Amino acid sequence: MRAQHVQHAQHEQRRLHATMAEQGLWPDRAPWIREAMERTPRHTFAPDRLWRWDGAAYRPVERATEPRRWLAELYAGPHDPAVTQIDGGVPSSSLSAPAVVADMLDTALLAPGRRVLELGTGCGWNAALLAGRVGGEHVVSVEADRSLAESARRALDGAAPGVTVLHGDGGAGHPVGGPYDRVIATYAPPRVPWEWVAQTRPGGWIVTPWGRLGHVALRVARDGGSASGWFQGLAQFMPPRGTPPTPPWPGGAADAALAPGVPLGRDPGPLLADANLFFALRVALPDVHITAAPGTGAGVWPQGSAGAGSGAAARPGAPAPADAESEAEAASHTAPETASTPPAGRAAPATVRLLAPGGSRALLDGRTGTVRRTGPRDLASEVAMAWSRWEECGSPSVHDHGLTVTPYGEHLWTDPGHEPCGV
Repeated sequence: MRAQHVQHAQHEQRRLHATMAEQGLWPDRAPWIREAMERTPRHTFAPDRLWRWDGAAYRPVERATEPRRWLAELYAGPHDPAVTQIDGGVPSSSLSAPAVVADMLDTALLAPGRRVLELGTGCGWNAALLAGRVGGEHVVSVEADRSLAESARRALDGAAPGVTVLHGDGGAGHPVGGPYDRVIATYAPPRVPWEWVAQTRPGGWIVTPWGRLGHVALRVARDGGSASGWFQGLAQFMPPRGTPPTPPWPGGAADAALAPGVPLGRDPGPLLADANLFFALRVALPDVHITAAPGTGAGVWPQGSAGAGSGAAARPGAPAPADAESEAEAASHTAPETASTPPAGRAAPATVRLLAPGGSRALLDGRTGTVRRTGPRDLASEVAMAWSRWEECGSPSVHDHGLTVTPYGEHLWTDPGHEPCGV
């Protein structure tokens, strides 16, 4: 890297870190995170080619020919990921948004010497940050893409010696190296694999995205028979590799064939702009895809890709785990804190699309208040009912939800023993 480019990279890094400080995004209880990011900059792990969305498709941004644009993409803002790999026209790997990385590292309650299993190595930047805290010899990272695993291993050999990088299925974990004190995932499984719980020691923590919106901190019970915890932040992550992409909206004159449906009776804009509502609908209607029609604006949350989103602080008022290792650790996920603010939503789109397997579709036109639909399911009515139930419950935020995982599956709740609103 040429000296001038290094100077520009350092300038962009300082600018981003200052912005995070101004917005209160550095965790007060974990000053080591900022120190680690300053010692281990993003640009030392980023590939020479990044990908930028131009409104129609992802376009490459080359370090060699567009160094300033490359840096601008890498250090765009606290809530902006940098897409590092494209597969079939959609992102398949990224450097996650710095605010999200900081929040998840804070949530994990890391300390020197703790053994950590990371699932989803990517470029290796997060593994390097983990190694800077617990020691490289205590970090095992699993990556499903062989080429990414190899390049990350090379980068980590120089920046964080001792980290073990393995090519394999993250969903299976790495039982040979267990039990671990912490398990941290950088992608969003549809369900938390029981293998992760089984490979975490009793009292240990699992920090993972869930359902592509929000991340959860789960504490493994003393008997190892379950793991429970509260959702901690708002962020979007990519699903596991091999997950079928969202079905495309039919093109051509297909919209003209949609029949009139029951009007929604309200502006559909919050379906895309309100992250807490979107989370509740994700819980209630997990197979319904909610997007904005092209050319009518886009909501921040469902349109983000590859890790876009905000890191939010611990849920205020959550009950402390009964088997906390120490009073400080018990309080770490219960004490009221200043939550970071998600990026503000853009103007509400004029038209919202609903799409579900089996050919059900609906268009919600906020300008005219009309609904047009097709297929066996009345998606607009389903969304309207779940939305109303969520409001009747007091419009709980993502932080008002918790998750319990057992060998038999997982259970989502709003208060211990209660079903989530909207379901």
